[in-house]
Amino acid sequence: MTNKVRIKEVGPRDGLQNEKNYISTTDKIAFIEKLSETGLDYIEVTSFVHPKWIPQLADAVDVLCNLKRRKEITYAALVPNIKGLERALQVHIDEVSIFMSASEGHNLSNINKTISDTFPVLKEVVEEARLNNLAVRGYVSTVIGCPYDGPVKPEQVLYVVDHLIDMGVKEISLGDTIGVGVPTDIERLLEVLLKKYPPYLFAMHFHDTYGTAIANIVKSLEMGILTFDSSIGGLGGCPYAKGASGNVATEDVHYLFTKMGKQTGLNAKKLLEAAYFIESKLGKTLNTKQLAISRSEVNH
Repeated sequence: MTNKVRIKEVGPRDGLQNEKNYISTTDKIAFIEKLSETGLDYIEVTSFVHPKWIPQLADAVDVLCNLKRRKEITYAALVPNIKGLERALQVHIDEVSIFMSASEGHNLSNINKTISDTFPVLKEVVEEARLNNLAVRGYVSTVIGCPYDGPVKPEQVLYVVDHLIDMGVKEISLGDTIGVGVPTDIERLLEVLLKKYPPYLFAMHFHDTYGTAIANIVKSLEMGILTFDSSIGGLGGCPYAKGASGNVATEDVHYLFTKMGKQTGLNAKKLLEAAYFIESKLGKTLNTKQLAISRSEVNH
C-alpha cells in the first residue's frame, strides 16, 4: 500500500451550501485562500447550480474572478447542466464536477429528474467540458442509503457508475450522503465496484451523521482507495437529506492518516487556522475532534 493519500477539500462548496448564515464574497475568497495555504492541491470552491436552489453560492462568478489562484492547486466547481457549464467556462474553472444519486428518490428530490433522464443532461456537460480540455469528476450520492428509498444496493451504484465512466468521467466520488454506512457496507459496495474498475477511479465522500466516517475511511483505505473528500471544520450536510450532518472534517482525516504513517502533504496548523476563520464568520462552534483538542490546549 502506497504511503501517499490525497485529500480533496469540498468545504467552500459542499460545506457552505447548506449554511443558513450567508458568508460574504470577500469572506469566501479569504476562506479559500486560507485553504490554499494548507498544502491542499484540490479545492472545490463553488457551484454553478441556479442561485434559486443554492442561494449561499450565488456569487460563484465573483468568487472565481477575484480569487488569487495558485498554479499547484486545482480549483473545481459543481456544474448541473450546460447553462451552468457556460458560466463556469467564462471564469476558467480548472475542473468540472457533475452530480447525481444512486437512488431514484434522492435523485428526484435533488435534481427533479429520474436517474435515466439525468444521464443525457450530464452527458452533454461532460462532452462540452472535454471539448474545452477540462477533466470531469462525477459525484454519486446515496451510495449506501437514501432518506426516501432506504438501503441502496451496490448493483444500483454500479449501474450509475457504468454510465458516468462511459461518458468520460475521470473520477467517481462515492457519497454516503446521509452518513448511515458502516465498514461492512463499504466493503460490500467496493467489492462490487472493484471487480470491474481499478481503485484509482474512485474517491470516498463520507458524512459523519452516526460517527462512522473515520471507520469507513480506514476500510476504504484497506481496499485500495487513496482519495478522500473532506470538509474543513466538518462543514456541510445535504439540503435534500434531513438529519444529514456535515462531512468528515479535513483536520480529523489528516490526523488519522498522519498517525497511520501516510503522507497527505497538509499542514495541521494551517488547517486549524482555516477552520477557526470560517467558524468566526459563521458565528457558530464547529465540533471537530481536532478543534476541540486545540481549544482545550488553549484553555490549559
